[in-house]
Amino acid sequence: MPKTKIWLDALRLRTLPLSVSGIIVGTALANFYGKVDVLVFVLALFTAIGFQITSNLANDYGDGVKGTDNESRIGPKRALQSGLLSKEELKKGIVISSVLNFFLILVVVYAAFGKEQISYLLLFIVLGAASVWAAIKYTVGSSAYGYKGMGDLFVFIFFGLVAVLGSMFLNTKVLQLEALLPACTIGFLSTGVLNLNNLRDYESDTQADKNTLVVRIGFKNGKTYHSLLLLSGFATLLWFVLLNFTNWYHFISLVLFIPIFIHMHRVYKTDAPVLLDPELKKLALNTFALAIIFYISFNNFL
Repeated sequence: MPKTKIWLDALRLRTLPLSVSGIIVGTALANFYGKVDVLVFVLALFTAIGFQITSNLANDYGDGVKGTDNESRIGPKRALQSGLLSKEELKKGIVISSVLNFFLILVVVYAAFGKEQISYLLLFIVLGAASVWAAIKYTVGSSAYGYKGMGDLFVFIFFGLVAVLGSMFLNTKVLQLEALLPACTIGFLSTGVLNLNNLRDYESDTQADKNTLVVRIGFKNGKTYHSLLLLSGFATLLWFVLLNFTNWYHFISLVLFIPIFIHMHRVYKTDAPVLLDPELKKLALNTFALAIIFYISFNNFL
């Protein structure tokens, strides 16, 4: 297999739509409450993509080194697991992507705040550094938080709160309390994607002592938890729309929860982890589609 194809597979480009969903929603809120700087928006998208790529490479490395990725894995084969990339190659990839991430952080923060607002500039550099750290430490190292059942919390914070509120603030320089609601929506749905991944890998993670939240609470309770995440996502978005609607089309994004609820029912009725793999793509793409529709409906394009 050509090396370029191997690296593209390792980057897991199919995960990128979910990674930018929070940026899209945050930018929609910025436009709704004030204005949007197109350059900041584009740079924020590239930065989010960079974080996701670093996370994907780090997960490949961390799970591969720990032996979590083995012949019993249900999902797509990883580069290290398959022997297509060595540990040293993956390490270099993580380092290079991390350096690029820091560069993008500096560029987007400077584009948003310039030299004048030094306190904001420093705050977002710290947040950016924390995001890179979180992307790597999910599976890498003896203190990897993904192996201690903490992955859900970090996904909710960084994919939801930080991505949505951070991208909104980069544009508006202010925070609105109500903006917490759609930020929580993206956080709940993104956590749902992680939880679904952990439900799928329940058996192999249990054997490998990867103590995800699903492993800790059990497969059946993990399915109930999944339903609660998706219902919470719906409730927080509905709350925000009810507080802010002025036209019928502000409700359109809620329609995306119809396929999400169909997915939720299917997951709850599934007893075999292997059958959950196709549902991952559905939930991730529905979350991305919801972010796009939210952007359109709250920016008066209709």
